[in-house]
Amino acid sequence: MTLIKSISGIRGTIGGRAGDGLSPLDVVKFTAAYAAFIRSSAKTSSNKIVVGRDARISGEMVNNLVIGTLLGMGMDVTDIGLATTPTTELAVTMEQAAGGIILTASHNPKQWNALKLLNEKGEFLNAKEGETILRLAENDDYTFAEVDTLGKLTTADYTQKHIDSVLALDLVDVEAIKAAGFKVAIDCVNSVGGIAIPALLEALGVKTVEKLYCEPNGLFPHNPEPLPEHLTEISSTMKSGKFDVGFVVDPDVDRLAIICEDGAMFGEEYTLVSIADYVLRHTPGNTVSNMSSTRALRDVTGKYSCNYEASAVGEVNVVAKMKENKAVIGGEGNGGVIYPASHYGRDALVGIALFLTNLAKSGKKVSELRASYPNYFMSKNKIQLTPQIDVDGVLAVIKGSYKQYEVNDIDGVKIDFPQGWVHLRKSNTEPIIRIYSEAGSPEQADKFAAAIMEEIKRIAGI
Repeated sequence: MTLIKSISGIRGTIGGRAGDGLSPLDVVKFTAAYAAFIRSSAKTSSNKIVVGRDARISGEMVNNLVIGTLLGMGMDVTDIGLATTPTTELAVTMEQAAGGIILTASHNPKQWNALKLLNEKGEFLNAKEGETILRLAENDDYTFAEVDTLGKLTTADYTQKHIDSVLALDLVDVEAIKAAGFKVAIDCVNSVGGIAIPALLEALGVKTVEKLYCEPNGLFPHNPEPLPEHLTEISSTMKSGKFDVGFVVDPDVDRLAIICEDGAMFGEEYTLVSIADYVLRHTPGNTVSNMSSTRALRDVTGKYSCNYEASAVGEVNVVAKMKENKAVIGGEGNGGVIYPASHYGRDALVGIALFLTNLAKSGKKVSELRASYPNYFMSKNKIQLTPQIDVDGVLAVIKGSYKQYEVNDIDGVKIDFPQGWVHLRKSNTEPIIRIYSEAGSPEQADKFAAAIMEEIKRIAGI
């Protein structure tokens, strides 16, 4: 059993003893601590919390515990039921709520669930706020409401409101999409994407949709992380030649993978690149992605004489950097698109609508669109650590060894070479150093990684 408490929320496997897995007791403690934090922070006069969940098997059980605890803490609750993560984020602002809780373990397998915590803007809490909640939970520092001040429960469905907000975006052209007559295949991994994505495509005027795994029952048919090795079935479907584009989402629909008309992977790193290209063409401005995302976004941004900035890894860090730099588009290389004209959260529905608009107006096949962007290859590696290794010391030595190059140390150490880059960072959840590298060929990316890994081992004596 596994239970991970972090500044972004609590996640773990269902079952086991309290403190070992995501038990009902742990859910209640953490929810109560969140409610106590919201009540004491007083950023809004609202006493309302929005709760939404993905379709995983444990969702109903966790949902009941969370809502009951919030009511017991004297908070009013709007339960929006089965809903995507971006839907829940938008519902917080539409309800003018004090915060929100998303019940999803994102791309983790079915035995996992999690509580992801939002502020009154429908955005993830920052590190300081997360640490406060962890402390409140650890010390049982919360007080339940008396009978006359218990919270009140209402229910609402926000999926259509989310879709309506996507259709209303200036850069989404429904008529162009309708006129293109696209035939689309989708894989929604039997979660809430199976509700939202077909409804979105219908609203966009897409008449032909091949639905793979769109029953929101939480029975994931394959590993739910939308990586190429898990997407063989939709790739085979696309190879039939009957469809123009394939879309795959993770269980909570904040990541978007795209499949070309010939079954080839568009590449999740290039989801953001392609959408940014379209957005920048019409609304030039700054862009942001995290330090482990492809250099192609920087290249595309430069094409429009705009500025690219890299943030530390993590959605909350990307959002903070986007606000700081007034970015018009940003996100992460895992298929996460953040479009401030909609809201500051990764949103696959927004991604699909913008991508289809761009595809319709370009007149290109998906593979041709992909070929129009700079081609980079990424290598992802890790080194196991022992407790004796001074990781910060190792990273400091590496930084000094490459000071003749552009070095960024806001999150580990990233070294930008003329032909590519290498990013080293400590994992927050495992005793490892992650080494990501990128270059114009797989061989060069591997070569960068191998050289750095050898140097780390030499410095650390392993």
